[in-house]
Amino acid sequence: MTRDPWQDYDLSSALDIDYLQAFGALDHADRVHWARARQYGEEILPVINEHWENGHYPLDLVRRMGQLDLFTDGLQIPGHAHFSALAAGLVAMELSRADGSMAAAAAVQGGLVLRSLRLFGTPAQQEQYLEPVATGQLLGGFALTEPHHGSDSVGLESSARKDGDGWILNGNKKWIGNGAAGGITLVWARDEADSQVKGFIVEQQAEGYEAVPVRGKGVLRAIEQAEIRLTDVRVPDSARLSEVASFKDVSKALVATRVNVGWSALGHAQFVFEAALQYAKQRSQFGKPLGAHQMVQERLAQMLAEITNMQLQCAAVAAVQEAGALKDTQASLLKYHNTRAARRVAATARDMLGGNGILLENHVIRHFGDIEALHTYEGTESVQALILGRDLTGFSAFS
Repeated sequence: MTRDPWQDYDLSSALDIDYLQAFGALDHADRVHWARARQYGEEILPVINEHWENGHYPLDLVRRMGQLDLFTDGLQIPGHAHFSALAAGLVAMELSRADGSMAAAAAVQGGLVLRSLRLFGTPAQQEQYLEPVATGQLLGGFALTEPHHGSDSVGLESSARKDGDGWILNGNKKWIGNGAAGGITLVWARDEADSQVKGFIVEQQAEGYEAVPVRGKGVLRAIEQAEIRLTDVRVPDSARLSEVASFKDVSKALVATRVNVGWSALGHAQFVFEAALQYAKQRSQFGKPLGAHQMVQERLAQMLAEITNMQLQCAAVAAVQEAGALKDTQASLLKYHNTRAARRVAATARDMLGGNGILLENHVIRHFGDIEALHTYEGTESVQALILGRDLTGFSAFS
């Protein structure tokens, strides 16, 4: 059969390849949550490339996730369906299978902001903010990272000074998703009195709060991440997240988000692997389907092995989470393994598509790039390795 040269390749259908049935025991509720995330992906796929190419942040698509109740990330939020740890992971996976920018937006809105409000907020703060954040009516940023402190977040320099019945905040933040979206930002700053990290809910219209989206990004181009300057920003004491006493408390939110990064890496890798498989069946080369060549079949087998290992690690971590026994080192292992594996799968898939692999219309190059950001944020590869090394040996190599 001769292929019409003007016909586009169909590479975006979900094949849901799960060779060892890592997700074979899902109950009905888990499948319903997963299906909503799949529905969202199918909705945005026809338009996301244009937003990505133009560097445009489609806030309507972010709010659509709230309408589909995709932000709650396994949290108990009144009036919202509860996700199991496995379902929360599958939602994160599916969002990344559709697009890394929207998955990052969900990770910030639900995984970081909503989680912090639920874990650390006062009853009054939860009454005011949980519902609008959960539904996407109010967008939130999580301002921890600074221009000179990324993975070294314990060294953050932003300051908080008690002043009468309020606080004065000063400092700079960078790479803050939703930091310039017009909502609220959870600002993490060091208390000048006791040197401990504390959290504050800051309205983005507050005097002294300046936020400018970072421009010139080569990846995650459909989400705006802001650089923020805080100049004598005054907030009332009622804006302080009172359950946060030190950076150790903040880490509770970060560990869960690190797990989601592992799931997101799987989502990216699953898409590019299945795209490469479909391309191998649709493309002819040297008189026969690309998939009939030995080298191509070997590459597909290699990618399958990577994907299967990623799935098994995700499922195992979800089981530990569900039992309430997750350790931060287990989250680090998942991120360390899965983002590294996703990079390998994406590189092979991109290469298998040849010139078609760099066309946005085939989606693979977008995932290829966005995996690079995923590999870096929530703690770099090197930092995760040192966390694991410290756990294995008992020696810290951080200092």
